[in-house]
Amino acid sequence: MSFSLKAGSAVKFMTEIRAIIGLARWLQTPAGRYLLAWEQSQLDQAVADVFGFHALQLGLPELDALRANRMPHRWVALDAHTESPPSTPDSAPTAALLRCDFDALPLDSQSLDLVVLPHTLELARDAHLALREVERVLRPEGRLVILGFNPNSLWGLRQRIGHLRQRLAPRSERPLYLPSEGEFIGYRRLRDWLRLLGFEVEGGRFGCYRPPFVSAKWLSRFGWIERTGDRWWPVFGAVYLLVAVKRVRGMRLVGLIREQRALPNGAPAVVINSSKDSA
Repeated sequence: MSFSLKAGSAVKFMTEIRAIIGLARWLQTPAGRYLLAWEQSQLDQAVADVFGFHALQLGLPELDALRANRMPHRWVALDAHTESPPSTPDSAPTAALLRCDFDALPLDSQSLDLVVLPHTLELARDAHLALREVERVLRPEGRLVILGFNPNSLWGLRQRIGHLRQRLAPRSERPLYLPSEGEFIGYRRLRDWLRLLGFEVEGGRFGCYRPPFVSAKWLSRFGWIERTGDRWWPVFGAVYLLVAVKRVRGMRLVGLIREQRALPNGAPAVVINSSKDSA
């Protein structure tokens, strides 16, 4: 009887440990640092030329998504239902921090020019509700940048195998390769969601084609596969970045109206008579 109780407690303890290991801690692993570097470089390019006044990053403060953007007002929102992330000395925040519910943002409708969602929808309590809330606070023609894990990749395949192993052997101490929290959303599925909300997908790309190794040594050995994967199997990258624009049908933009130029007065025309004068 005591042995069964101890075994049950051990299984419960291991389950809690696996649940505690989330995205923030996983980003400190070699694979997490590799993915974070790719995402940071892609975000710097995606947001550099987005103009406006107000920009918001929802979640994942380990990633400085707005550092390359030049908008005067930038915020990083933290989920009100999670604990504050540990501060790192190397991080220099370039945006103000605020804490709120992602599915009920304390912002006026059509008040933001740029919103970045770094793995936010995967970790949201209700991904549809969070996306509708983002659509509400974005201005017409505002930009939305989304980062997410690609379930149709080698990393996604290893994650599914890990979930299957845990269901078949719940006492297994082997952890999952990717964070255990959240639900991965496919690229095409996300495009369909955005179209239903009136967004137009402007562009997107995949990255991180190296096999799902744990050690930094093996990850570095397969650095050559990045160019090959980007050329021959681009949709099988471990992570994707998507850029969408909020469109409002039948909208008339109101702004500075160009003064109509007055038509120049007609100048007298010189008529040349080519006929010969009669004698």
